[in-house]
Amino acid sequence: MLAAAFIVSGCGQDAVPLDKTKEEQLIRVTLDSFNRAAARADFNAYFNYYADEAVFTGTDATERWDKKAFMAWAKPIFDRGRAWDFTSIDRHVFFDETGKLAWFDELLNTQMKICRGSGVMVKQGNDWKLKQYILSTTVPNDLLDSVIVLKAPAEDSIIRSYGKK
Repeated sequence: MLAAAFIVSGCGQDAVPLDKTKEEQLIRVTLDSFNRAAARADFNAYFNYYADEAVFTGTDATERWDKKAFMAWAKPIFDRGRAWDFTSIDRHVFFDETGKLAWFDELLNTQMKICRGSGVMVKQGNDWKLKQYILSTTVPNDLLDSVIVLKAPAEDSIIRSYGKK
């Protein structure tokens, strides 16, 4: 009877504990490969890193697309033979308790200077797929007032449009 209790109590637990070091390395390799695919303008490889239901949020306030819309927007850029070239210079990866959901943030060296990429990834089979990716530009605090003056005309109209909804 005692042996049966041990067997039953162990049934709901995963037999293999999460190897966070291995999974983090897989995510790092995936994200580096994802960035290289864009730099090579490899459209299919780049978008294969996204889950089918992924959402991309870009640096412009109007840039929030599902995967299909992002693909349509990006296709002409990739067709030129070079998309964007981002290299991670500082990356942090975290996991939920199941080990099948991860999130990350990173600083990127880009043609826009330093940007921040962040996202959510899910484990699908043996692969990590992006469910959400957010690209943000960074602004040094001592330059922020000047940047606000530059972007205010464009973004004030966006703010007003949300007030009408």
